[in-house]
Formats: sequence, C-alpha cells, structure tokens
Amino acid sequence: MEGVLRAVRRGARPRPVKATVGERASRSLTLTAEHVKAFAQLTGDYNPLHFDRQFVARTKFGELVVQGGLTTGLLHALVAMDLPGPGTVFLSQNWKFTAPVYIGDTITAEAEI
Repeated sequence: MEGVLRAVRRGARPRPVKATVGERASRSLTLTAEHVKAFAQLTGDYNPLHFDRQFVARTKFGELVVQGGLTTGLLHALVAMDLPGPGTVFLSQNWKFTAPVYIGDTITAEAEI
C-alpha cells in the first residue's frame, strides 16, 4: 500500500511525494553548549535556563537545558531530508514537551508512515 503526501511551494502546483506505509527514518543528535549558543545567536533566546548555572540550580531543572527549538529542529530535518524528504515541509505542528533535554543529551527523531 502506498500513501501520497503533497509538497506545495507558494505559487507552484502540488507535486506528489511517494511514501510507502511502513517506511521509517530516524536521525540523532548529541546537543552541546555550542548548539545552544548558536541557537541563541540566531533567535535571541538567551533564557538563563540555557546559560546561567547558578540560576538554573535554583529551578526544578537543576542543570542547563537546551532550547525547545533545537529538539523540534531535529524533527524538521527528519521530515525535510529523510522521510518523506527534500521538498516537504510541516504545514502545522503541535508540540508537547514531556521532559527537559540537557546539554550533552542525545536525542533521536523518528518517523514512520
């Protein structure tokens, strides 16, 4: 059985992206202080939870956490580059963060059709 997703560019005709039920992809990333710094430089997110060890020690997190955008970015890369692949984008998103991701953690994005 095959499913069809449609990738649409503004002003362009939809073009089918073939995807087969059961196809899987995953991508992993170990998050570093350099990732956190680069994300902050790009977005302006300098929340002390990401940079100030004394501040974060007084919170429920206890350790520096990475920005949520870094974790969701891995999912964007998975969809855009792996499954379904180049030419696809998210049309909507709904995230629920269930646990913090700390500097040094390895996260894995997974998708299955």
